[in-house]
Amino acid sequence: MAFIIINVIFCLSFLVFAYLNLNDIDWYLWVPIYVAVAACCGLACFGMYYPNVYLGLTAFYLIYAVKLFFEKDGVKDWIVKYRTPSLVETMQAEKPFIENTREFFGLLIISAALIIDYFVVMHI
Repeated sequence: MAFIIINVIFCLSFLVFAYLNLNDIDWYLWVPIYVAVAACCGLACFGMYYPNVYLGLTAFYLIYAVKLFFEKDGVKDWIVKYRTPSLVETMQAEKPFIENTREFFGLLIISAALIIDYFVVMHI
């Protein structure tokens, strides 16, 4: 039962995140990212599991996260060069390193949700 509740929360959260990204410049990337993981979590609520999809999406998201970490004005620069300024002062990310860092952490959250589902499914 807890597994279903967690997946309902994940599914609804990721759908809200997809909706909030509709007005972003790179909506064409982030809306499908959030909708894909929302679909996986939503389907898991109904007992439909696709472990290979979880692994494929997780691999894609983590590779993209690594890219965001090391690129110019990425997470590494946010830590080393800019000394970790607040990510939540304003929701308008005027600085690329803030946007890249937020996206990085979003990808980690998404990956965590998929990994949780994958390991729970493997033990069902």
